Amino acid sequence: MKRLFRSFEYLSTYARALAGAFFRLISAGLALPALLMSFGAHAQTPDVYPSRGITIIVPFTAAGTTDILARLVGQKLGEKFDKSVVVENRPGAGGNIGTALVAKSAPDGYTLVMATIGTHAINSSLYKSMPYDAVRDFTPLTRVAMVPNVLVVNKDAPYNTVQELIAYGKANPGKLTFGSSGNGTTLHLSGELFKLRTGVPITHIPYKGSTPAIADLLGGQISMVFDNMPSVIQHIKAGRLKALAVTSSTRNAQLPDVPTIEESGVPNYEVWSWFGLLAPAGTPAAVIDRLNREIVAIIRQPDVNTRILELGSVPKPETSAEFGAFIRAETDKWARVVKEAGVAID
Repeated sequence: MKRLFRSFEYLSTYARALAGAFFRLISAGLALPALLMSFGAHAQTPDVYPSRGITIIVPFTAAGTTDILARLVGQKLGEKFDKSVVVENRPGAGGNIGTALVAKSAPDGYTLVMATIGTHAINSSLYKSMPYDAVRDFTPLTRVAMVPNVLVVNKDAPYNTVQELIAYGKANPGKLTFGSSGNGTTLHLSGELFKLRTGVPITHIPYKGSTPAIADLLGGQISMVFDNMPSVIQHIKAGRLKALAVTSSTRNAQLPDVPTIEESGVPNYEVWSWFGLLAPAGTPAAVIDRLNREIVAIIRQPDVNTRILELGSVPKPETSAEFGAFIRAETDKWARVVKEAGVAID
């Protein structure tokens, strides 16, 4: 009993000492703020990221290549983090509207953008006024895929090759039109470069995404579209559209019988689209590292890698620094093309 009493007495003394220290801190105005700051700092550490759902902004309409790739990666990222990953479409102004939204978002890793060659390499040379700086306002995560464009026409079109299309355009000036996912997008510049290299007059019809452009092509309202392969490959394989050529320097494994535009007789023609994820500038380095590590691992998963290849794309996982250097090089390249083609958007 004496031993038990001494134990209780010891515990009581220890408790009184702790309580006294706590109340002395409170009287000095330090304890509660210190505790709250400690809790807040712990809640914000990268070790607990993510603590809530993530949004991936797609700055184009649903069902296009940007959307397809965002949903493919987003689903796997949600499974990995055990958190919701929502893909939100914010189309308009060649991708500038949705991209600017991310640039102005909180730099906490919870709002990302699936960027494209348009939003982060071309638009800065096309638009006189940009709502964001493609380099300064973002931190790259990783490229996801490189994608060739493909020149497609209606299945009933009176031309079956690039040379037949060129001959038709020259014999019928003013009749050919091409649709794109918007002014300044790679689909737009693919057409402008084709006009520049062939001398064929073709009227550009911009849409708010490739999906409505393809709908009009299927309906016969426009003559052709230079679209990303993942958006149209099923239409091609189903016979609803004819593929005349791919814009890459080599043929694509998914369409081995379709020639490149260059081998079809149009010299110095090569266009690749690309897609990658970025976060707002200022996002903590530890969060960027975590996102890069997880997304690169997702792209390398056999089922994801296979799906990207099935879409006619080439998987391109890389480091944040590598993606940043690539964006800067692409910006310089397309600035020269835009100047040569004489394309400008107010």
